[in-house]
This record gives sequence, C-alpha cells and structure tokens, in this order.
Amino acid sequence: MARMTNATSGRAARLAALRAELDAQQIAAADKQAARGKRSARDRVLALLDPGSFTELDPFKRHRAHDLGMARSRPWGDGVVTGWGHIDERPVAVFSQDFSVFGGSLGEAFAEKIVKVMDLAERMGIPIIGINDSAGARIQEGVEGLAGYGEVFHRNVRLSGVVPQISIVAGPCAGGAVYSPAMTDFVLMVEGIGQMFITGPDVIKTVTGEDVTMEALGGAAVHHARTGAAHLVAPDEDAANDLVRALLGFLPANNLDDPPPLSPTDDPDREAPELDTLVPDRATRPYDMHDVLTAILDHGEFLETQAAYAPNIICGFGRMDGRPVGVVANQPNVLAGTLDIAASEKAARFVRTCDAFNIPLLVFVDVPGFLPGASQEHEGIIRRGSKLLYAFAEATVPKLTVITRKAYGGAYVVMNSKHIGADANLAWPTAEIAVMGPDAAVGLIFRRDLIEAPDPAARRRELIADYEERFASPYQAASRGYVDDVIEPRQTRPWLIRMLRLARSKRVASPPRKHGNIPL
Repeated sequence: MARMTNATSGRAARLAALRAELDAQQIAAADKQAARGKRSARDRVLALLDPGSFTELDPFKRHRAHDLGMARSRPWGDGVVTGWGHIDERPVAVFSQDFSVFGGSLGEAFAEKIVKVMDLAERMGIPIIGINDSAGARIQEGVEGLAGYGEVFHRNVRLSGVVPQISIVAGPCAGGAVYSPAMTDFVLMVEGIGQMFITGPDVIKTVTGEDVTMEALGGAAVHHARTGAAHLVAPDEDAANDLVRALLGFLPANNLDDPPPLSPTDDPDREAPELDTLVPDRATRPYDMHDVLTAILDHGEFLETQAAYAPNIICGFGRMDGRPVGVVANQPNVLAGTLDIAASEKAARFVRTCDAFNIPLLVFVDVPGFLPGASQEHEGIIRRGSKLLYAFAEATVPKLTVITRKAYGGAYVVMNSKHIGADANLAWPTAEIAVMGPDAAVGLIFRRDLIEAPDPAARRRELIADYEERFASPYQAASRGYVDDVIEPRQTRPWLIRMLRLARSKRVASPPRKHGNIPL
C-alpha cells in the first residue's frame, strides 16, 4: 500500500514539475511577445473567450525532430495553443499560433494539434477560430511541415460550409501560413501587427530588387482595400476580439442550425418616412445606400464586411425582427453602383456564405449595368462577373429584393431578380427597370428619327419621356409579375419582415448532383 502511495505521490510531483515548467515557458513567451507589442498565444485565447471557459488540449505535445539542432529545443505545446471554450456562452474551438516558438512555424506536431481541434469542431458542429501569427513551414522539419499544411488545408475544405471558420491575423504570416486563413469564411486583421504575404520583403528584394516593407506588402490596409483578403480590420487585438464576437452573433454553430435570434426590440411595423424622399429626382444624382439600410434594419445596426474593397457594392449583416439577415446592396455613391469584377466576386462569396449558413438575403438594387471598359473585358468580366449570377441562382435561403432606382440590362437579372429564384421582389415608385437607360435606348432606337427631326433636341426629350413612361418605370415589370408589388419606400421594412416570417418554412428541392461548377 505504501508503494502505491509513493508511486502516486511521485506522479503528482512529476505533473507539478511539468506544469511549473510549462508555466515558466508561457511567462517567457509572454515577455517575448510583449517586446513585439503583441500578446502571447495563450493570453490571446483567454482574452477572446468567456472568462474561465477555456479548456486546453495537448499542452504537453512536443515535436519529434532531431536534425539541425532541433533535439536541443523541444518546447511544450510546440508553438500553438489549442482547445475549446465559449463566446457569449456558445461553444467554439480555437487555436492560437505562438510566434515566440520557432517563429510560429508549422511542423508535424504543430499541424497535428491544429488538425485535432479542427476535427473536434467538425464532430461537435461548432465554429473554429484561428489566431494566426506564423512564419510559415518549419524549415528544420522539411517535408513534414509541408505535409502538415496539406492536412490543415484539407480540413479547411472539409469544414467549409459546415461550421463557420474565422481567422484573426495578429502577426506576420508568410508562405503556407496565409493559405489556411484565405480559405476560411472571414479574415480579421489587426492593424500594425498583422501581415499576410506569400513571399516576404527579403525574398522580393533578392529576386526583383524591389524594396518594400512588410506593412506595405501585406498589411491590413492593403488586404482590406486592395486585395479584399481581409473582411474586417481592427486597430488592436481587443477590437478584433469584439468584431469576432459581433460576427459570431449573426452565424449559426453549423450548417444544420439556424442563425441565433434575439428578442425583437425594434417595432416590426415601424415605417421609415425619410425613405420617401431619399432617392433624388435626377437619375444621375447619387445617394448613400447606407441610409436605406439604417432606416430598414433593426435599430439601424449593420456590420459591413470588406467595406473598403469594391465599395460600389455593400455586403454585411444586420437583423430584421431580431433575426440575422445578410445584405447585398449596390452603392450609387461609388461608380454609380455599377457591377465590376471586384464587386461581383465580393458579393458572390458573401451570398454563398449566407446560403451555406442559412442566413436570409436582402438585396437592394440601384444598378445601371456592368462597368464598361476594355480593361474589365480583358480581365474577365464575363467569367468573373457571372459568379454573382451563379451565387444568387444557386442560393436556396429566403431571398428578397428591393429595387430602389435603376435596374438595367443584365445587371437587373443578376441582382437577385425573380427570374433567378428570388422569393419576393419589390420596387419603389422611383424604380427604372429596362434593358438600358432611356437616353442610350432612344439614341439607339431612334437614331434616324433624331437625325431627320426639325428640332433633334426637342424630339429627343419627347422620346426619352415616352420611353421612361412605357419602359423605364416599375409598372411594366409589375404587370408581368416580375415585381410583386410597387410600394411607398416608407413601407419597406414592415413588408420585408412579413415576408421573412413567411419564408422561414421555405423548402427547395434541388436535383441530385455532387456539386455545381461555378465559373471560377
């Protein structure tokens, strides 16, 4: 009996010693990260999750490499903190890369830890959040690091559309470290400390002779405004955590759940009389579509994603009657709201994300067409613009459209028209639905008439007025049933809420297939 007691005591002492060693390692890591102006990997997890909710996995995992001096340094946890906890009392899986250990580089054991927690997220049907701060593959382990990245990427694809995947970029991420975030649903970058690039400044300098800083190459501003790789940007890590919490508030735990509702506190019958005079009388004058969203969504609250990228289209989340909705809206204030390559791809990805996670779509249309120009044609507007058409047509969630002003040509069809599966289509009296704008249409149809007219300018005005009355109003489309109703703008919110309530029971039977073939 004494021997058993001694053995138990010895094991307890061994565990206590290991815990003390691990604690000392974590303190040292925190000091290193603090010197760089960053939190430690573990502190980041604790700051993100509800207090006291974190359960860590594999804290004693270590790498098994021996070459290039690796046998002399085998830190506990191998450079990544993994586990699960709660955000606003909802379970989530999480991993956080530790730049203080081999630059956060990914080796075999490191990858095994991430893969394990990703598999946990899949089995349990819970979101997974990755905090990224990594130099890429661990050079000292060779092909094991590349294999590990492959395993992580494979899980990113397996989990895509199954559970929400959110990436926080809170450090320099290079090479393979950027591909996993790129495949997740949402990427948040922290200004000043978060960067993403395939090849770093030193390699670029060697190969091309170009001098560029890490921030100029792949900082938050670059990826938010120029590449579109960052959906949200935060000034610091606390703000990034707040954005994650807000984002999760609109997302279900998995693709089989509904988005989390809140008790409605904004009157569902509330009208918005300010909308009656929002659209200018002159069709060429812009207005801010954000004003429409503020008037219609619950309490005017809207979480916009990729706000600085392709701002001619607006994407983001709000609530109606307490329930999450995804919003896609043309922005007349930028490029007159035209669709171009960047706007089409931005909106297409957002539509597919909402469809994957059962989030109804509200679409607000004021679009004069696709952006003309040789550069757009040569860069693939046909193929890349059709992604938005494909995404709307493929989506099976409730889809509601409001045409506020212009809806011309192919862009009318693409922006969730009745013809590609919209459940309800409204128009305001200011709506103009036609193949093209009146001025261009008259110029094409009545070219000879205008040449021969005694007063071409007066004749042109007469023909434009006739065209607007007969073809560019919402009433021809309404007479065909392509628009379900023409309503006063102030009535938009109550109308949409009533339709959303009806659409909660929507069912769609799709033909059997492995998957569609979106024009990538």
